[in-house]
Amino acid sequence: MFGAVLPLIRRYAALLAGPSVERGLIGPSEVPRLWERHLLNSGVVAELVPHPSELIDLGSGAGLPGIVLALLMPDVRVTLLEPMLRRTAFLTQCLETLGITSARVIRGRAEDCAGELQADVVTARAVAPLTRLAPLALGLVRPGGTVLAIKGSRAAEEVVAARPVLRRLGVRSVDVVRPGSGKVDQAATVVRITAGP
Repeated sequence: MFGAVLPLIRRYAALLAGPSVERGLIGPSEVPRLWERHLLNSGVVAELVPHPSELIDLGSGAGLPGIVLALLMPDVRVTLLEPMLRRTAFLTQCLETLGITSARVIRGRAEDCAGELQADVVTARAVAPLTRLAPLALGLVRPGGTVLAIKGSRAAEEVVAARPVLRRLGVRSVDVVRPGSGKVDQAATVVRITAGP
């Protein structure tokens, strides 16, 4: 799946297993599951991202899925949006170490950046329940753009709970998709929201 960028993905995995754990960005128990639970799960999201385009990875944390997507799609301009200084320092280190020039790190909160930052696609992984995430993410997406919220097995339940909020926000459509089905052992579960015009 990673093709020519596999060596860079391996270097990123080493950063996640080393400096990321040392700085408390991911727990040591996640290291044995880096590939199947984090890297592959992030990589399959690329099939949902149009390119070229601009993408904001909301609450980027240790860079999942933003850094993986930047490596896989160099024609997508990626903004890693993260409020915490120690995380932005790690993200900056990753971009420099991996030589990623199509991405940038911005320290900030979604609610403070709404209107200032806008993208065609906003990704979010393990940020907040959909009822809280949708208003934040939709504040960063252009009209008609897409929010890709990487969720777990309760994604459909989150959609049901968020329907009143999504209606108020004027979304055009919402569905649950499984990118990577048939390609990886554990396909990602993504709530795809299309913003209104």
